[in-house]
Parts: sequence; structure tokens; C-alpha cells
Amino acid sequence: MPAPTAPPVPDPGPGADPGIPADARYPQFTGAVRRDTAPPTGQAPVSPPASGPPERARRGVGRHLLAAIRELLIVGSIALLLSFVVKTFLAQAFYIPSESMETTLVTDDRVIVSKLTPGLVDLHRGDVVVFADPNNWLATQPSTDRGPVLNQVTRALTFVGLLPNTAEGHLIKRVIGLPGDKVVCCDAQGRLSVNGTALTEPYVKAGETPSDITFNITVPAGRIWVMGDNRGHSSDSRLHDDTGDGASGSVPVDLVVGRAFVLVWPLSRWDWLENYQGSYAAVPPAS
Repeated sequence: MPAPTAPPVPDPGPGADPGIPADARYPQFTGAVRRDTAPPTGQAPVSPPASGPPERARRGVGRHLLAAIRELLIVGSIALLLSFVVKTFLAQAFYIPSESMETTLVTDDRVIVSKLTPGLVDLHRGDVVVFADPNNWLATQPSTDRGPVLNQVTRALTFVGLLPNTAEGHLIKRVIGLPGDKVVCCDAQGRLSVNGTALTEPYVKAGETPSDITFNITVPAGRIWVMGDNRGHSSDSRLHDDTGDGASGSVPVDLVVGRAFVLVWPLSRWDWLENYQGSYAAVPPAS
């Protein structure tokens, strides 16, 4: 009978070295305390760093807050840009500082002015327009002083269109004559006439005459003849026509900012600003 032999030892395969102690094979773990074994007597358990729900909640709130601030800044910047574009090219709010347009407009009213007129939209007789002071029509008045900080904030918000222009350096009047029109005051009934047609002017303030100043002018090319609705309290084309022929009293169309088309403040006075085309319907074109 053959002698018994030991069973063959299985090949452990490449990389295995069962003859080397674990401490020698993994020296980085030598002396380490395993979490599933108890620490030596008298030694406190080793705990992982605190990272519980309160800390995660605080980090979450911080991320949400930063995201909200970033979104607010983006939306605010877009709003300012849009407001500036609208104010520059489309429409702008203006504040009424005087009584010259009563009762259509009174002091402290706010109106929206369309900057599409003149330009894309033609001027018409009867339009209420805002224009830059053509030749020192306005007396020099000190600006309202709100302090250095508020002054700068007010200017900035007005510049981007978030506050109405206080009309410093601007006037608001009604167009009576277009370029080439012959405007005369007054006929036997005390009415203005344009190109020989007498006007009925329902917008003139009650108790006021169409004009206490007589004139007979032809509006020069590229200019308009303007008057306030409160005829006895309006410094308009009549009072500044030193030459008496309409050349100095008329306003260059290039100085017109736009046409006021709606009264927006106070809300109790909200109204569309009519240009009373019916009053001028029978007026023939300038010859």
C-alpha cells in the first residue's frame, strides 16, 4: 500500500502572501483602533467629528441666502436697465411744477410723456408737449436740496427713470400752431384763429380769455407755437415773441421731449390727455 501523502496546497493566486503578517502587509493600520473593537480599559471612545443635521441645515440656509441675493441682484440690474431704456427711448414721467396748464394739469400732477412724438409719430395741433427751455423762458430757481446723499440718489433714480423728472429746465404747453401755420389773436368774438379758422378751445381754464395779448404770426419752419391752458398765468410763445413775427416765440421741434398722453398721479385724477382734434378738424393745412 502506498504511503499516505498530504493534500496539495491550493495556489493562492498572484498577489496573495498568506505567510506575511497583517501588520507587516498594512503598516498604516498598525496600532489603529478599529471601530468594532472596544478601546483599552480607561480610554474614552474615539468619536467622529460632529456633522449632524444642525450644521447641514446652517449650510443649506447659507446657500439659499446667497442664491436669493444673487437672483435679486440680477433681477434688479435687469429692471434698472429696462427702466433706463424705456426712459431714454419710449416714455418718461414728468412732474408738473406750476399752474400754467390748469385745469388740465395742476401743480404736483405726474404725467407720462411718449418719446415717440415727434419722430415715429407726428405732432398735431392740440397735443400737450414737454420741451426743453428754448431761450431762458424759465427764471433761474435753486434746486431742492435734500442733502448730499439724497441728492445723488434722487438724480440717479431720475436718470434711470424710476423717479419723475421734476421738469427743471423743461416746460409743458399745448401746441396751437405747426410749422407754416398762421396764428392770430383775436377775432371779434375773442377767439384764436389758425389759417383763417376760428378755434373753439374747451381746454382753456374757465374764466380765462383765449388771450389778453394780441398777435399775428406765421410759425417758422421746424418750429411750433405753444400756449398754456391757463392763459392768464402761462409764460408761453406769446410772452417771448420779441420780434413779433413768431420767430423768437416759437419753439424748435428739436427741443420737444415728447407728448404727454396720460395723467398718472394722483390716482384720483388719473386720465388720458386729450388733444382735442375736433377743435382743429376744420383748420386747413398751412399754405
